[in-house]
Amino acid sequence: MRTGSDYRTSLRDGRRVWVMNGGLVEDVVTHPATSAMVEEYVTWYDRHFDPAWRETLVTDTGTPVWAILPRSAADLRQLGRCYSATTFINAGNVTHTPAYGHLIALGIETTMRAYGKFPAQIENATEYRKSIAETGRFLTFSSGQATIGYRMRADPNERNALRVVKETPEGLFLSGKVGMFTSPAYAEDVYIGANSACEYNGHRVTCVVPINAPGVTVLCRKVSVRDANPFVSALSARNDELDGQMWLDNVFIPNNRLFFTDANVDPIARWLFWHQLYCWLSKGDFALGLGLALTDAMGLVQQTPTVEMLVDMITDVQTVRTCITAAELDPSFTPEGYCYPNHVHTSVGSIAMLNARQRLTETLRILPGSSMIVAPSDTDLASAEVGPGLEQSFGGGGYSALQRSALLQMAWDHVGSSLDGRESVYELHANGGIPVWRARLRRSFTRYNELANAVLKEINIAMPAVDLGAIPAAPVAPRRVVAVAGAR
Repeated sequence: MRTGSDYRTSLRDGRRVWVMNGGLVEDVVTHPATSAMVEEYVTWYDRHFDPAWRETLVTDTGTPVWAILPRSAADLRQLGRCYSATTFINAGNVTHTPAYGHLIALGIETTMRAYGKFPAQIENATEYRKSIAETGRFLTFSSGQATIGYRMRADPNERNALRVVKETPEGLFLSGKVGMFTSPAYAEDVYIGANSACEYNGHRVTCVVPINAPGVTVLCRKVSVRDANPFVSALSARNDELDGQMWLDNVFIPNNRLFFTDANVDPIARWLFWHQLYCWLSKGDFALGLGLALTDAMGLVQQTPTVEMLVDMITDVQTVRTCITAAELDPSFTPEGYCYPNHVHTSVGSIAMLNARQRLTETLRILPGSSMIVAPSDTDLASAEVGPGLEQSFGGGGYSALQRSALLQMAWDHVGSSLDGRESVYELHANGGIPVWRARLRRSFTRYNELANAVLKEINIAMPAVDLGAIPAAPVAPRRVVAVAGAR
């Protein structure tokens, strides 16, 4: 397992990164748009060597908990505790880490085993997953979706994100543009999934691409607007993963990083949705924690309307936590014996969280009142001119003005910042939103006939057997219809 310093050094690998509205990044370690997030990942690595974190992050044998191969509900629970602890401290904003990367790599391995047509690729996927576990190399994920410009092309044959431009005995050369994925400036590899629609000899091409491969350009979204003073931007100053696109210009992919499948065999997300739900729950838990702290700081503990708002927040986060617990204690298994969270419970938890997200945000905006809008900074409080007056305005009740303002500023950064807006937009679209989660639940629920026919047995006349197989079998509607160029 590498140290944070090792990771920092690894980023100086010749990668080509462009930040929207900021230009070319010569060095992600020092550039103002990326340096703070680099240090957050450095800290993530170094926690594995911190005695205070050892029980949570390291197994009895000395390996990272996140590198466990889950084969039981107990394994899932241990992994879940690791995810929960490491995502809460950043309010669920740092979603992609090497721990997440190991789940991606595990998904690649199980995909290749499910497809089963290329034994060498199964072996390559297994070895790659082992290398992630042993080194902590940072892998991130793109489904492979094409960019909007590609999807709008008049010729349907040219709408794929990627295409093979050259084949050799050693591998394939690919070109194209892949749509949004997270942490491209900080990862070392990207897995590009089957949604790229790239075909080779009748198989769908998926692959692992190094960020620093010749011909790769990573374009990141604009930085979330934040104050230079971390007192005012306690979360957004250090938790902006960035999202972006990957452009490939004649990029060579060696055979040991090529993984062929088809459009119907790509279960990469088996574990990813579960990890994602932990991040969503951490955001909700953090909002609840802020709500509880503000209730005390604002002297609202005896206010019944405030307490009722807190109870609603507790109900929302506990509903999601219960779904996660159920997913882990009622798991499913791959043919090779890997354990993964039950999709029915994960789907219900995801729908519940998406429904609750705005409600949690609005509650936290309401709870402290206008004080959250006008809270001063530490430099204001240190001013000889206005500091004493601000102390009178914001101090008291066991809190100094500095303490109360720090809490109010964090609450604002959590629910009123550019970073919060980015997270809301991203999560509403990145995995399909509620309509797609409802379709996933419809397809993964297995008790349609069992429950319907059990009810019929309690009627004292002969009843026809119910077969509701058409419900889960119905195709999932497209997320959206993409217009064809020139169409009216």
